[in-house]
Amino acid sequence: MLGLPGIQTTKTIVEEYSASAEIVLHPGDVNRFVTSVPDGLVSLVITSPPYNLGKDYEDRVSIEKYLETQASLIAELHRVLRTDGSLCWQVGNFVEKGEVYPLDILYYGIFKRFGFRLRNRIIWRFGHGLHASKRFSGRYETLLWFTKSDEYVFNLDAVRVPAKYPGKRHFKGPKKGQVSGNPLGKNPSDVWEVVARDWEEGLWDIPNVKANHPEKTEHPCQYPIELVERCVLALTREGDWVFDPYAGVGSALIGAIMHNRRAMGCERELAYVRVARERIHAYFEGTLRYRKIGTPIYQPTGREKVAQVPTEWREQEQRRLLEKREDYQ
Repeated sequence: MLGLPGIQTTKTIVEEYSASAEIVLHPGDVNRFVTSVPDGLVSLVITSPPYNLGKDYEDRVSIEKYLETQASLIAELHRVLRTDGSLCWQVGNFVEKGEVYPLDILYYGIFKRFGFRLRNRIIWRFGHGLHASKRFSGRYETLLWFTKSDEYVFNLDAVRVPAKYPGKRHFKGPKKGQVSGNPLGKNPSDVWEVVARDWEEGLWDIPNVKANHPEKTEHPCQYPIELVERCVLALTREGDWVFDPYAGVGSALIGAIMHNRRAMGCERELAYVRVARERIHAYFEGTLRYRKIGTPIYQPTGREKVAQVPTEWREQEQRRLLEKREDYQ
């Protein structure tokens, strides 16, 4: 066992891959590190690569050069992935001069070039983010799930959701009158909503890590542990290797460790490496703040001050109605 919340467990975090390691966090460039990883070792590659949006921790380059540099890494990821392994590539949009380039679509041809098979294009929806002024505000990102072959790990029972109508029965055919569902629940769709009803509506409605989110660190584009947990449970087995080429502050590593998988990641920003190590140790010590999988998303009651219509808006509306009445008269 790799540890449980609240139980003091010591696990060594090493910086280079070794066959005996359980947690590897390499403080450097992934293109150098990945050459040390044996062929066919990793069961799941899961990451959110740099989006090339000109943030202070990224170099802004052309979209063509950006994709070209990612292609060389993807070739290596194909090599280290097991035959029955999966790759989950979570991306948003590249934006240049107000024009949106959907990265998941632009990446697709690269993955196909190396023989990956796309199984699902999963939508992760979140309720908060930056507000756009000349286009609709973005409130989703895309998770591309690829497999290396047609024989792959898929633990459906680990991710089933409660059926809306468990008593539904076949109404015709040889099974007429028999229960049509599965006692363990139904298969979730490729658009998931992770709330109290847990995927029931078909959207991955996982809050992004902003503002008062319990997992918030100094990283500007941190994704939630819950997003990783879903993929780990469905696509790997206990003891398997999970690899995040762009580990950031360690969310993917923690999501793997939580479910008794071996975790490996790379991060060149040393400040994020430090935070990742602290978060991993905090998990084993039972002090890590994180949003547990399936936690209901907060819904305001309407009594909160921030949920009420501002007085200024009400006054403006009253003046508008008064002016409209005077014009009519």
